[in-house]
Amino acid sequence: MPAYDRQVNYELYMGEALAEARSAANAGERPHAAVAVLDEAMVARGHHRVRETGDPTAHAVIVALREAARRGGADRLRDVTIFSTIEPCAMCIGALLASDVEELVYAVPNTVDGAAGTVIQVADHASLGRRLRVVSGIRRDEVEELYATAAT
Repeated sequence: MPAYDRQVNYELYMGEALAEARSAANAGERPHAAVAVLDEAMVARGHHRVRETGDPTAHAVIVALREAARRGGADRLRDVTIFSTIEPCAMCIGALLASDVEELVYAVPNTVDGAAGTVIQVADHASLGRRLRVVSGIRRDEVEELYATAAT
């Protein structure tokens, strides 16, 4: 069991990301989703929109970051926590770092291109000037079940 900050209701917000992932699957997208939380308020949500938009960068984390920045009217997202159903890729981790996001919480490791330690470590790389606090495994079984169902 991972150690995490019990002041933030990780299970609740990952549940929101899971609901968004179901919407993505129903729309014919990969069931990846993310929500942005600031001060215990969900400020944005997004799911994978690559097929819908024809944009290979429309990953769930990027969609949620764009929406959070738009709603907050800021290009920096200090104190924001991103909840993602899957460990983000290097592009998404780079966007989280560039946005000054404080923390990443994800449910399942990404064994293909996860960049928060599973395949490569970009989220907490010693050579980078910015790092993310990372929590993993929140509601993992439920997300894995969704992914298994969506793959059939």
